[in-house]
Amino acid sequence: MPTKTPFAWRACIPARDKVLSAYRSYHGNTGSAIAATGDWRRVPNEYSRGHVHFFNPYLYRSEFNATTEQEECTRALAHLRRMIECEGPASIAAILLESIPGTAGILVPPDGYMKGVRALADEFGIILILDEVMAGFGRTGSWFAFEQDGIVPDLITFAKGVNAGYVPAGGVIISEAIAHYFDDHFFAGGLTYSGHPLAMAAIVATLDTMKEERIVENAASIGNGVLRQGLEALAASSPLVGQVRGRGVFQALELVSDRAKKTPLAAGDMAEIKGALTEAGLLSFVVENRIHVVPPCTITAEQVQKGLGILHGVLGNFAHLAKS
Repeated sequence: MPTKTPFAWRACIPARDKVLSAYRSYHGNTGSAIAATGDWRRVPNEYSRGHVHFFNPYLYRSEFNATTEQEECTRALAHLRRMIECEGPASIAAILLESIPGTAGILVPPDGYMKGVRALADEFGIILILDEVMAGFGRTGSWFAFEQDGIVPDLITFAKGVNAGYVPAGGVIISEAIAHYFDDHFFAGGLTYSGHPLAMAAIVATLDTMKEERIVENAASIGNGVLRQGLEALAASSPLVGQVRGRGVFQALELVSDRAKKTPLAAGDMAEIKGALTEAGLLSFVVENRIHVVPPCTITAEQVQKGLGILHGVLGNFAHLAKS
């Protein structure tokens, strides 16, 4: 666990009150959560102070004129360092990141990026909070997505997958160093349904079942196997697919009308494709010019093949939308 965590925790009460988060992110729509969110929905709801945004890596539409994953990683980390320096390290309480941004596009960080963020947080005595609400509990083929990046955060926010949604639940996993701070400090917080027995029981039962039935292993083998292979084959055959990206059963197709220019497919065309997928029997999650391919962690290879067949058929019917 990072040695500077206790210092950072003390320093942010009350001297540090800024939270750095990414423009391409979604952290929720209540109070500070929507202000931390980077997309356009935060703009009319910025009632919480102290939120600063930066660009996270996204090589396909690089903000850093990068042409390789390594360039994107190096330049994104340099950008984050400059943001910290310009905002004043002593004013920053935390860096908040989705381990893999979900709603923003299933943006898998390049190798070394998350380790670089962890190093910056340690250097400046800043808490690192990772949002695993979407990516956590098996979705990416490991219990937590950040495990595949070889780091340990100070706080982990979670929800949804922890009990498969049987009973609404969410929470924060707290590092030992931060937890010990509250051995002799009062935590002035709490909600009506905090620690609700029914939700907690559903969490325990779900996690036990996931372990017994090897659900995480299934998400890894199916997601990185037949699903990813099928999506890459679809990309090779469809002129509408600009990029496939993801881990495990957390994948996305980015659709474009011009591959060379990476022109996003128009909203009206995406709506028609979504309608056609639904009509063909595939319930899809479409955001802007992307189809998020995020099936249940329990999905079988046969079910994946059926879904891929529908995607192939529908996208084939809309191939005329691509620049010839």
